[in-house]
Amino acid sequence: MAQEIKLPGSPNQEPGMEKNLLIAFALMGVVIFGTQYFLPQTDPKPVKQEAPKAAPVVAPAAVEVKAAASPSGAPAASVAGAKEEIVRIETDLYRVELSNKGGVATSWILKKFKDSKGQPLQLVQTAGTEKVGYPFAIQMNGRDMNPNLNWYLFAATPTADGLGVEFRYANGNNRATKSFRFRKDQYVVDVKSELVLNGVPTGHNLAWRGGFGDHLAFNAHSLGTTVRLDQSTGKLATKSASEAAKSWSTDTGNFFIAGIQDQFFAAVALNKVGVNLELQTTSDTFIPLSDPDKKEQPNIGMAVGGAPSNQLAFFIGPKDLDVLKAVDPRMEQMVDFGTWFGIVAKPLFYALDYVNSKFIHNYGWSIIVVTLIINLLSLPLKMSSMKSMQKTALIQPELQRINDKYKGIAMTDPRAAKKNEEVMELYKLHGVNPAGGCLPLMLQMPFLIGFYSVLSVAIEMRQAQWFWVHDLSQPETIPIRILPVLMVITQFLLQRMTPSAGMDPQQQKIMLFMPLMFAFMFYGASSGLVLYWLTGNIFAMAQQYIFSKVKPVPARPPSQVVVNVKKKK
Repeated sequence: MAQEIKLPGSPNQEPGMEKNLLIAFALMGVVIFGTQYFLPQTDPKPVKQEAPKAAPVVAPAAVEVKAAASPSGAPAASVAGAKEEIVRIETDLYRVELSNKGGVATSWILKKFKDSKGQPLQLVQTAGTEKVGYPFAIQMNGRDMNPNLNWYLFAATPTADGLGVEFRYANGNNRATKSFRFRKDQYVVDVKSELVLNGVPTGHNLAWRGGFGDHLAFNAHSLGTTVRLDQSTGKLATKSASEAAKSWSTDTGNFFIAGIQDQFFAAVALNKVGVNLELQTTSDTFIPLSDPDKKEQPNIGMAVGGAPSNQLAFFIGPKDLDVLKAVDPRMEQMVDFGTWFGIVAKPLFYALDYVNSKFIHNYGWSIIVVTLIINLLSLPLKMSSMKSMQKTALIQPELQRINDKYKGIAMTDPRAAKKNEEVMELYKLHGVNPAGGCLPLMLQMPFLIGFYSVLSVAIEMRQAQWFWVHDLSQPETIPIRILPVLMVITQFLLQRMTPSAGMDPQQQKIMLFMPLMFAFMFYGASSGLVLYWLTGNIFAMAQQYIFSKVKPVPARPPSQVVVNVKKKK
């Protein structure tokens, strides 16, 4: 039985990354804003049924399809295949192989996409199917299928146009039918299934187990989820393998979408009839191709359907906004730009896509151009913040005098309020915004999370190249990642260039750890996200250099200013 494992890094585990970044920026704000006051002081889920694993199916060698014939001497009602056969179906978008042993898919290739090794993208993972069975195997909910027709040879009848096939099996009181009908220029496959066991129409699901998507992508085994869209609420929900690690997890409802997905691809049933669907989620434990340590990991698996007769259209293809909307506008929700910062991420994606398609034709340079535009638009606010920081540097002697005056008092001491009152009067006298140093950093936070969301879910960013970077949506694949190293160096240089006259020595030491914090945050991040922050650092360095030349900080800050706080009568 699989152990429950929490999976990091999944864009669908909302709001994981967004929350981490919010916490990180909040801590930075505390360091920048709060330490000038405090550091100089010397004192201070339901029970689920266990479902049996599907019987493994061994992929047969491909042979030409022959007309199905009942075995010699079999009753007239019996229908079965004479031998194991493969039906090959090829459209403009797919190259699919279907076996008559169980009526399952042994290969499902998306012709217009490559995997992370540059080979045609194979959605069926051999490592998983050897253990848990092939896609579209029949899966029961909470009990064995007796007899297990996934082992039986069906009679295969391809359609005349080569775009479909029907698999049929019948023997006495047991019979099953599966049919697949492909569309030449759409990522949609019409699938029908019927099951009768011991003379009784039997509810069943069609499974896709053993992982899904680009199995060679970085950390691929942790990125898969099941997904469902409730027609009554219009809300999209996901479930990871870790949430079903100890048993099958079953959801039932009027789902329009129900199936499996990774970052950029999906295999989901479309419920256009409006009946209730059953969606099962499971964790299949095996050694995935994406694990460099070759250890067993939980991989997402699903089964969908629930009725004795299922009639569903399956979308099996890329989570491209245009492709999804062409199938059904509701499917656009599958590209989830985030709960908190989607209002920034989606326009950011359209801006990147526009710059790339109209002018530059490279997403790496498009990220740089859009980052420069963002920084130029926010330049007035940044200039105001820099002026405020310079003013703060000028009044540091007076701040130090106030700190010395109230040295050693505790935060609970009534005199602490008096100290804060004098500090705020000093700020007011010189027109200083005490939060000015935090504003540039806080301004970048929505765009940082927006870029993170875009790079996590927009398929246009998948395998987008820029110089030595082969995929902007993934970390660099070289032994020492160059972009994070350059980002940390520029962060350190920018910190040294930022005015710090009069800053407390303890505060300066703490600020030295800021680049290390950024190194921890960004070393495993996508290359496009690091490129965004690196570009922002370089722009800020140029801005700081020009500003210091135009309006340098006076060498002798005034120390004669005395702040008098009026006593209340």
